[in-house]
Amino acid sequence: MKFQVNSEIQYQVLQPSTFILDIHALRTSTQTILEESLVVDPYLRVEEFSSAQNANRFIRLEVVEPMNFKITYKATVDTLTRVIDQKQEKGVVPVVQLDGDIIPYLFPSRYCQSDKLQRLANNKFGKVENTFAKVVAITDWIYENVEYLSGSTDSQTSAYDTVTERAGVCRDFAHLGIALCRALSIPARYFTAYAYNLNPPDFHACFEAYIGGHWIIFDATKLAPLNGLVKIANGRDAADAAVASIFGNVVCQSMQVSSEVLEENFEPFFYDSKELKALSYE
Repeated sequence: MKFQVNSEIQYQVLQPSTFILDIHALRTSTQTILEESLVVDPYLRVEEFSSAQNANRFIRLEVVEPMNFKITYKATVDTLTRVIDQKQEKGVVPVVQLDGDIIPYLFPSRYCQSDKLQRLANNKFGKVENTFAKVVAITDWIYENVEYLSGSTDSQTSAYDTVTERAGVCRDFAHLGIALCRALSIPARYFTAYAYNLNPPDFHACFEAYIGGHWIIFDATKLAPLNGLVKIANGRDAADAAVASIFGNVVCQSMQVSSEVLEENFEPFFYDSKELKALSYE
């Protein structure tokens, strides 16, 4: 499915500052970038790089004097999702059988304190045998028990805070889903994306759980179709996949994000609790 994605961010820089941004669509085996452009106005030199841990496409730019500037990213992206039947998948893959690159997604992290949520996770979801159904139950519980409330949290809010306050935004919903999965020995990772039909338009955060050898996508906010996502980044949590990391004195003046489907036969996909059909971007 082809999508046209766009992001435009304007900054006021008050003193020399360095920006590390993560707004490029990923290049993966199931996501092909057909066209893309990045424009900085006025011109500033931009360096693209990836970390050793993942394929996230970071850009770095330095502003040496006070100024205003705008950065615009546009891309046409072709995504391929796979529907996987989870009816025969009964239990968690034993940790001893997991590949080494999956293991880090079992550990507690800065925003996903799974070690603090083990009792809650086991009490609420421990008796669900099928792992996919278990994670669907987690996302449904978050959706039903945490209010989506813009402006209710900040960059310090963790999964433990969210389950206590029972309010948050997509970032917080994703962190809580990840933490509850890890508390049940299910590897889970953070996922940022451009999301089709998201209202209001913005960068979107959800999560993936490793089930039956596949990374399966979940979104506890239920604000966008699962097959309407263009992946930007993965990480243990938002610290690994922040849209913007800024070192200096900067004011974000505006941010506009959009995603449009370019094909007429798009059919939105959401999970039905009665059907064990999973969706993977891998």
